[in-house]
Amino acid sequence: MRPILRTAALLLVVTALASPRLRAQVVSQPVLSADGVRKALAAAEAEARRNGWNVSIAVVDPAGTLLGFLKMDDASAASVEVSQAKARSAGRFRRATKVFEESVAGGRAAIMSLSGVVAIEGGVPMLVDGKVVAAVGVSGATSAQDGQVAAAGIVGAGGTVPAPPAPAR
Repeated sequence: MRPILRTAALLLVVTALASPRLRAQVVSQPVLSADGVRKALAAAEAEARRNGWNVSIAVVDPAGTLLGFLKMDDASAASVEVSQAKARSAGRFRRATKVFEESVAGGRAAIMSLSGVVAIEGGVPMLVDGKVVAAVGVSGATSAQDGQVAAAGIVGAGGTVPAPPAPAR
């Protein structure tokens, strides 16, 4: 048997033996589909248009990777990056950016030392069956309006907006 064939055969055997053990160490992470991203963007855009707000809308996966983006006409240039940063923050930390805004307003400025935190409302994680599958970030209106548009995008794609955490005692 030639050395290349012998090596290939050995790799197949090792892979077959290691496969069950490896599968036991792999975690599956659900992620919003491309169709879901389109629905989220469309629903968020419809909410913004209904209210006369020109915004940028970003949808990311739970790790913060951009899945979809829309900059509405007349949305500010700065809103492009801010919407994506809000979405990344909500996806990676699995909580709405409003939670960070309220923490900072309540005196917990140390929150800002966490890398990637955006402490301005407008980034919201999307839950499906209790798991974060995406996050929507919006920028261009007031922060409360941005949050409203993001929530509309999540609901429009069939997701759930997480309940706000209980206040700290």
